[in-house]
Amino acid sequence: MSWVYVFLGFCFLIVLHEAGHFVAAKATGMRVERFFLFFGPTIWSFKRGETEYGIKAIPLGGYVKINGMTAEEEMPPGEEHRAFCKQKVWKRIVVIGAGPAVNIALAFVILFAVFTIGGLQDGKPVVAETTKGSAAASVLRPGDKVVAVEGHSYAGLSGADRIAKFGELIRSHECAGEQTNECAAQTPVTVTVNRDGKLRSFELTPHYSAKEGHMLIGVAWSPSSHWASVSAGESANRSLGLMGEVISRTGSVFSHIFEAEKRKEISSVVGISDVGHEAVNNGWRDAFFLLALVSLSLGLINLVPILPLDGGHIFWAIVEKLRGGRPVSIRVMERATIIGFALVLMLMFIGVSNDIGRLTGEGFNVSK
Repeated sequence: MSWVYVFLGFCFLIVLHEAGHFVAAKATGMRVERFFLFFGPTIWSFKRGETEYGIKAIPLGGYVKINGMTAEEEMPPGEEHRAFCKQKVWKRIVVIGAGPAVNIALAFVILFAVFTIGGLQDGKPVVAETTKGSAAASVLRPGDKVVAVEGHSYAGLSGADRIAKFGELIRSHECAGEQTNECAAQTPVTVTVNRDGKLRSFELTPHYSAKEGHMLIGVAWSPSSHWASVSAGESANRSLGLMGEVISRTGSVFSHIFEAEKRKEISSVVGISDVGHEAVNNGWRDAFFLLALVSLSLGLINLVPILPLDGGHIFWAIVEKLRGGRPVSIRVMERATIIGFALVLMLMFIGVSNDIGRLTGEGFNVSK
C-alpha cells in the first residue's frame, strides 16, 4: 500500500506543478490547448472550453500545452494574439516560473504544517535500561529523560548528539593512576532527569569498564521519541532553514557534477520512490517531510537554465529582452534544446546507475 501512496504523492506534485503553468497562462490571456498527466497514448480525456484535460499511459511527468510556444507554430484563426511567443517577456517568465514557484511554495507549506502540527523531537535522551550492580541501577529508571549531565544540557543538539556529549562528560571522570576494574572515579557525576514531569538530580560515581576502556555509569540511553509543540514562528524558521540547506546542497551537486563523490549523490525516480516507500512506512511525519523535499527539488531542478526545463525558457526570454525584444533564432534554440536533452539524459543515466548500485552494489560505475 505504501507504494500506492508514493505514486499518488508524485502525481500530486506533478499536477500542482502543471496547474501553476495552467493558471498563470489563463490569467495572462494565453491559449491553453491541453492539460495532461503523464505522457504517451491517451487513456482518458474530456474537453471543456478550449482546453482538453486527461491522463496518458506512461507515468513520467505531465504537461500543459500552451499554443504558440514558437513563431512557427500555427494558431487557430483569430487567436494569433494569444500565442505564447507574442506575449511580453514578463508574462512569459511568470507563466514558465509559476510551475517551479508552486512546488517551492508547496514545500514550505508542507514543512510548516508538519512542524506546527507534529512539533519537534525534544532531543532529551531517555534511559532505556540500566546495568545490574552499576551506579545507575538503584537510582535511574527506564523512561527517565536525561536533561543534563554536570549541568550541561546541550539544548541545541539532537538526541543522538546529546548522548554523545553526555558520554564524553562521564568519560572525563577518569581516576588517577592505572585503570583497573577496581578503579573508582575521584568525583561523582551529577545527572539531572525529568521523571513524571519533575526535575531530579542524582550523583552517580562512574566505574571503569575494562571491556569498554573508559568510565561508565551503567545506563543505556536512546533518543527521545517525544514530540514537543512549537510556535508558528519556530515552524517558519525551521522550514526556511531546511529549505535553505536543500538549496545549498542541490547547487553544490550541480556545480561539482564532474566530481565522483558528488555524482554519487544523484538519484533517479527509482531511488526516490524507494526512499518514499521507507518514509511512508516510518510514519506520516517522514512521509510528508519527503514529499516537501521532493517538491522543493522538483522546483529547483526545473529552474536550471537549460531547455527543455522551465529554466531554459526563462533564460531565453531574458536573452530576448536583453536583445531589445528581438527573438532568438529558432535554430539556436533547437541546438540548445539538443544540448539540454543530452544533459538531462546524462543526469538520468547517472541517477539510475547510482540507484542500481545502491540496490545491487555494482551499477554502471559512472561515479568512479
